[in-house]
Amino acid sequence: MSPELSRRSFLKYTGAAVAASGVLTACSSTPKNAATWSMWSSSPAERKVWEDFSKYVEQQLKLESIPTLTPSGPYPTKLDLQLVSGTASLVTALNGTLIPTYASRGAHQPLDDLIAADPDFKTDDFYPLSRKISSFNGKTYAIGFDVAPTVMYYNKTILTKAGIELPSKTEPMTWETFRDLAKELTKPPDQYGFTCAPAIDDLVSWIYCAGGNVMNDDQSVSTLNKPAAMQAIQFVIDLFVKDKVTPPISNLVTESSLANFMEGNVAFMQNGPWQVVNVRKAKFDWDVIPFPAGPVGSTPRVSGSSFAIPSSVKGKDLELAWRLLKTLTSTGALDIYAKAGRNNPARLSAGSAFKPPPDNLGVVQEILAGKVAGGHAFDVTTNWNQVKQLLGQDLPRTFLGQVSVPDAINGLTPRLDVLMKQHQDNIRQAEARKR
Repeated sequence: MSPELSRRSFLKYTGAAVAASGVLTACSSTPKNAATWSMWSSSPAERKVWEDFSKYVEQQLKLESIPTLTPSGPYPTKLDLQLVSGTASLVTALNGTLIPTYASRGAHQPLDDLIAADPDFKTDDFYPLSRKISSFNGKTYAIGFDVAPTVMYYNKTILTKAGIELPSKTEPMTWETFRDLAKELTKPPDQYGFTCAPAIDDLVSWIYCAGGNVMNDDQSVSTLNKPAAMQAIQFVIDLFVKDKVTPPISNLVTESSLANFMEGNVAFMQNGPWQVVNVRKAKFDWDVIPFPAGPVGSTPRVSGSSFAIPSSVKGKDLELAWRLLKTLTSTGALDIYAKAGRNNPARLSAGSAFKPPPDNLGVVQEILAGKVAGGHAFDVTTNWNQVKQLLGQDLPRTFLGQVSVPDAINGLTPRLDVLMKQHQDNIRQAEARKR
């Protein structure tokens, strides 16, 4: 698709597919000076948040705000088409796992010069892990709007009925203590000790807590076959296959840890604070605690999302885009986001707006600030979707006991190394474009 393709032509060729996906998009007669921005939105609750954001943008900028809201599933595909065709909004939302992908392609522009030239922009008001997630190759490519560590949800009702003392709100339990509790609270088929997703996104928190990673520090080879990562993966798989503390998996594709937990018969669920808005519907008493501490401590995955500016935005449009991006990530906007219970804001000054229930929700900010336990920014590559797709082929079978952890990892490692080489090529190409 040609970069010179007009917006009208773009809509002509993609309109049917967009309509089929339930996308809400601005019409082709977008005012020239409008504040246009894109975001994923898959529910009425999310739509309400972004409507409130839009009103806030108009109040602050005194311009018409035109958000393009797309269901989360087709959002990356639509964004790809818009970036290629030059029809993307002035500001686009990005999941943190995609920032290296777009940055390496040159699809979004580094923001360091804009930040340096703006004395009103307070970089230090954003959590350090959010800033790390929003960066690539030493440059800042986005500004965070949410950031959060993986935590452990627990069913207080189950523990209380079993006469078990509730876990500490601030001191992470050890893996051994967690495993013993999960086994003690498992009484199949009516009650289970633990649930998580049978995928790398959940496994990686355990890997980080063991001191391992998916790849080495310079992201040139896979390290899933190293002792630390293997220990972590085996620990989780044993919970499923050996200890049988998890609900039986009927379908690897549709398995949902949230659905399992909401049934009220699972003691612990691994997830992020972004699920608080859903868990609040539970018909039992619950809370959150820090992630269990492995060999190197409690350092689970920290994920986040950000707003970025496409590389095609220049001149006066760039000035407006920067003002818009600052407004979308301002304390006032993120207070709206936080009060809706969507997730933890990326700014320290907006963190207090995310209020209970649960009672211990403040631990999320304590973890991000480094005052309780810790966190590990989600390390991803420029081709992370391919890495994730590869790991999703064989690794889930270990959760069913169909293949051993060593056999699965040894089979995956050569193919992962190929993707790591491709990732390094992407970085070199990105560097060459700068010269």
